[in-house]
Amino acid sequence: MVNVHKLKQDICEIGRRIYNKGFAAANDGNITVRVSENEVLCTPTMHSKGFLTPEDICTIDMTGKQTAGRKKRSSEALLHLEIYKQRADVKSVVHCHPPHATAFAIAREPIPQCVLPEVEVFLGDVPITKYETPGGQAFADTILPFVDRTNVIILANHGTVSFGENVERAYWWTEILDAYCRMLLLAKSLGKVNYFTEDKERELLDLKAKWGFEDPRNTEAYKDCDICANDIFRDSWESSGVQRGAFEAPPVMRPGGSVSSNGSSSNGSSPAPAPSGSAPALGADQEALVKLITERVLAALRS
Repeated sequence: MVNVHKLKQDICEIGRRIYNKGFAAANDGNITVRVSENEVLCTPTMHSKGFLTPEDICTIDMTGKQTAGRKKRSSEALLHLEIYKQRADVKSVVHCHPPHATAFAIAREPIPQCVLPEVEVFLGDVPITKYETPGGQAFADTILPFVDRTNVIILANHGTVSFGENVERAYWWTEILDAYCRMLLLAKSLGKVNYFTEDKERELLDLKAKWGFEDPRNTEAYKDCDICANDIFRDSWESSGVQRGAFEAPPVMRPGGSVSSNGSSSNGSSPAPAPSGSAPALGADQEALVKLITERVLAALRS
């Protein structure tokens, strides 16, 4: 039988961890645990996650209707319920605002891959949703393109949501992600980020499969993908406003390493190096900028 009181205690413990890590200021964040086909435990709205008691946790059904509890349920419960509807294996969902990962959410900067072994094994490619006002079904639906291929999602201009077979595991993915984002920002401040070689990344993907962690890159559907270039969720970037800015793309790591005629790899990552002694081709925007600068320099010389 399900020990509901113990699950409520577990929710409160994770709430304290979230608050103590600085992942949830004031009343930020929400946590749920699914206890039956139609029952979900949920944290209350307008309460700090660092000071919850089991008596504060309410119960809702799979439509979002509150069925028990003295305090009103979280206003973002529909996001959690949508994840449960899409993933029968998920028993807990954690949403919060970890600052380093949320910085990537605000910048809409894709999370670089092939940098840290633990991240490759436990997380893989981390998607960023399109932005939607929190609380409603439209907000909940932003996770739909991604929820079947990952256990952690960055919510554009908002925070993160992670999920798993219990509340501690659901929280782990957020903690790993935020620690990684912090490391990336620190490495960037030192000057550069180094990527794994292809053979070392494939060793990690082999280990991941051996240890029982799923990754789309280990499936037939993605056998030809660039394993380090965020290929799993790249098709969502344009609609979500995601693009590389702070971090360079990794070297091409795919069967054949094909490069298109416009100088970019066929997956959209970094272009191949120009032949020795030749100048790299300029894009239309770069050419326009060079032309503008040249005209202004010549005008200044004539004045």
